Amino acid sequence: MKSRYYLRTLGTVTSLLMLIALSGCQKKTPVKQVSIEQSSVSFSEKDLSHLKSEWPGWRGPDQSGVAGEADAPTHWSDSENVKWRVEVPGRGNASPVIVNNRIYLATADDTAQKQMVISFDVADGSQLWSTTVNEGGFPSSGQMHPKSTHANGTVVCDGERVITAFLHHEKITAYALNVETGKLIWTQELGAFNSKFGYAPSPVLYNSFVIFACDNHGGGYLCALDAESGELAWLVQRPLASTYSSPRIANVGGKDQLLISGGEKIISYDPRTGKEDWQTPGTAEATCGTIVVAKDIIIASGGYPQSQTIALDGTGQKQWEVKTKLYEPSLIAVGEALFGITDKGIAYCWDVATGAEQWKERLGGSFSASPVAVGNTIYVSNLEGQTFVFKADSSSYQQISVNRLGTDCYASSAVYDENIYLRIGTGNGSHRQEELVCLSRQPELKSSQN
Repeated sequence: MKSRYYLRTLGTVTSLLMLIALSGCQKKTPVKQVSIEQSSVSFSEKDLSHLKSEWPGWRGPDQSGVAGEADAPTHWSDSENVKWRVEVPGRGNASPVIVNNRIYLATADDTAQKQMVISFDVADGSQLWSTTVNEGGFPSSGQMHPKSTHANGTVVCDGERVITAFLHHEKITAYALNVETGKLIWTQELGAFNSKFGYAPSPVLYNSFVIFACDNHGGGYLCALDAESGELAWLVQRPLASTYSSPRIANVGGKDQLLISGGEKIISYDPRTGKEDWQTPGTAEATCGTIVVAKDIIIASGGYPQSQTIALDGTGQKQWEVKTKLYEPSLIAVGEALFGITDKGIAYCWDVATGAEQWKERLGGSFSASPVAVGNTIYVSNLEGQTFVFKADSSSYQQISVNRLGTDCYASSAVYDENIYLRIGTGNGSHRQEELVCLSRQPELKSSQN
């Protein structure tokens, strides 16, 4: 008995020592904060209203994932409603961005260790240009999640520049490229990054600024650059946690707020200065989804290891919560209803105002991609390449179709000019090839599918 007790105790002590050793090995990098007063960059108002009819960045023109009413296809197959499909070199989870009839996509060649931005013609998918912005310095496989890539973040485009950020050489570096030629305009090193599972967030535009989240357990930070010059405007320290959500900018409570979850908090910043407005405990240590704002209510979900979806008012006061988590896919709000699909494929509908569950339905498969809505129709793809199309109806789950292309789909869809754009994978292992697909209703099928 004593020997068994001794062995159990020894095992516990050994495990604790290993954990302490591992935590001690985590590379910590002090974050040097820069205030807007210290930088040489000044904020200026910039009219970005021309982007409202485009799909300029992650989750569309206002980061909600919602497009207006459009006659988009709801049924497709290899031979039906596919306008064109083209091969995409390398691998990435970044979504397509479309501005002024040009598509922009981040991707990475793992073998050659190259990170690239590619532009395609929206009419036929022909490649317009491809620019390699970095070679080498990729994190090791032990610093990456099996589902992660070296091109997770979706680019953002203001009509003049395509702006993105990549992790390499243990740092996050931002790049701006000319929309027509792909020529590099500026490069700006943002700071050190201690990778646990890779880098995921997408940048967001705010007037003259472009804002990046760089959360990591070595020393996280949030920063703004001047979009035209790439100069640093401000940089603030974030909670010490490896978390993956993109920042969201929305007007809530009568003012613009820069909102982000992760590190067991939801925090609001002033996007002009980076100064914190408020913070509220909630969600989880690690989150992936982007905050949703509906009816002046801020809604966030997470993640790992905790499970919570929480709604706040514009000052950070909790309005409701449920013990359901959406880790990778973001929520989406349409009208009075809030919809979400969990990583394990369960779709939920809640009332935006109260959090009351309206319905839930098992779709099948596992999900990483976030849903998009075209009018009152929701589209969401699973990891097996199936896209579920259902009505944004709070009374019940009303499926329109289930469509499959390829063998997998990690990236979220884009919507542009009544078409749906998917980034899919075909084949497996060393034979896997990514494709960009344009789905469009064929004229002779529009009347029969309405």
